[in-house]
Amino acid sequence: MSSTEQQRVAIVTGGARGIGAATAERLAADGRAVAVLDLDEGACAEVVEKITAGGGRAMGVGADVSDAEQVTAAVARVAEELGPPTVLVNNAGVLRDNLLFKMTESDWDTVLDVHLKGAFLMTRATQKHMVDAGFGRIVNLSSSSALGNRGQANYAAAKAGMQGFTKTLAIELGKFGITANAVAPGFIVTDMTAATAERMRMTFEEFQKLAASQIPVQRVGRPEDVANTIAFLAGDAAGFVSGQVVYVAGGPLD
Repeated sequence: MSSTEQQRVAIVTGGARGIGAATAERLAADGRAVAVLDLDEGACAEVVEKITAGGGRAMGVGADVSDAEQVTAAVARVAEELGPPTVLVNNAGVLRDNLLFKMTESDWDTVLDVHLKGAFLMTRATQKHMVDAGFGRIVNLSSSSALGNRGQANYAAAKAGMQGFTKTLAIELGKFGITANAVAPGFIVTDMTAATAERMRMTFEEFQKLAASQIPVQRVGRPEDVANTIAFLAGDAAGFVSGQVVYVAGGPLD
């Protein structure tokens, strides 16, 4: 877009690395101004610099998405410095994997707070800007683990919850020109899957090889695979796609 005033502004939570970083970079390449939001603002610098070096507009924002006051302040700052955000990618997440009998209340609360409460708070804080603009794109990160996964009762519950949250947003906000969709990745090479490999006492290379053997396309996913799907759902061309869960997993999932 030639005019800064017409440039759509996106917020990507958990944007400092992995899927979030790839998404921020892809949205910037598509012409969006991007707020890269993460718990540590300093960690966002590399992604911001990469975007600005390529001629894009970006800023780093530090905030805990599970804290309402920090979320409100972060969104207000983005609106003031970049412009009103009308694209939101709720990607922030953490793992606290354990079998149910070993899982602590803290393990449960931390995962549900970051994923689900964080998505709720971020969406609540940004939706007014979308309503005012008569345009909005919300993309929530679910996971194939929403279908159930050993050692991830907390994470599976949070990611399944993201799907119900997404469908409800689509129903409530559609009349304002806002769509809401969820992207559910399968095995993606990130710090999170590396941590899972370590928990399973496997090298990351072994873990990837095992995963690839069970995926129809015979390879593991990359952050860019997910970012490409998010970019479509966040774009103008996806205005008639809402309330959907798209599995980016290299094959069909039930």
